[in-house]
Amino acid sequence: MYWRSTNRTFQADKGDPNKTKLKTLADAGQPLGIVAYAEGRPAGWCSISPRKCLERLKTSRYFRPVDDADVWSITCLFVRPGQRRSGLSVQLIRAACAYAEDLGANIIESYPLVASGRHVPDVFAWVGFAASFEQAGFRQVARPSASRSFMRYRAKG
Repeated sequence: MYWRSTNRTFQADKGDPNKTKLKTLADAGQPLGIVAYAEGRPAGWCSISPRKCLERLKTSRYFRPVDDADVWSITCLFVRPGQRRSGLSVQLIRAACAYAEDLGANIIESYPLVASGRHVPDVFAWVGFAASFEQAGFRQVARPSASRSFMRYRAKG
């Protein structure tokens, strides 16, 4: 619920209230993301939904839209330890794009880190890395800082 709430609301609803809200959205069929499985166990997660559903992006000075295009946003990418560095991130990104395209998305946006060869602690890597998005067909459209890129993928349909 982090991206779907303002900071004040997210903090006030920390824990079970946020879990309940997310379950309610899932039960209602709202697009939330996809899960990857390996050997019958969850191995990764990619959050993807229309940007207009993400309150934190609407109010952020840092994540201002680069234009007025109707985009979907990938805001979280997680791969379980033991599955990392296996190409699963790129597969998840591609699958998330296909999922969004099936639901009518034409432009998919991400806000990944630019690692620049340095080690990035896992706690900061939850938005994914620009290199993975590039491999999945995304191209940079803005660079708000040395460590962050705005990237887009355009649907083929």
